[in-house]
Amino acid sequence: MAWKYRTGAPWRDVPDRFGKWNSIYKRFNRWAEDGTWERLLAEVQKQADAAGKIDWVVSIDSTIARVHQHGATLARDTGGSAESQESVVRAA
Repeated sequence: MAWKYRTGAPWRDVPDRFGKWNSIYKRFNRWAEDGTWERLLAEVQKQADAAGKIDWVVSIDSTIARVHQHGATLARDTGGSAESQESVVRAA
C-alpha cells in the first residue's frame, strides 16, 4: 500500500513481490471501511504532537475556478419565478 501511494501508480501496477494487487487493494479498502486508517493517522499525529513535530497552522487555498467562456451564457436556474425562467429559455 505504501509503495502504491508513494509512486502514485494504479493498483494493477503494484509489483508482484508485494503480493497480488487485488488482495492488497481489498485489504486497503477493508481498513478504510473499518476505520483503521483514521486510528493510524490519529496515533501518528498524537505522537508527533507530543514530540513537538507538528505545527498546527492551517493554510487555506483561495484558488478561483472560472467557468469556460462557452458556459458563461447558458441559462441557469436562479430560483426565480417560473415566468422569468420561461423568458430566459425563450431568449436563449
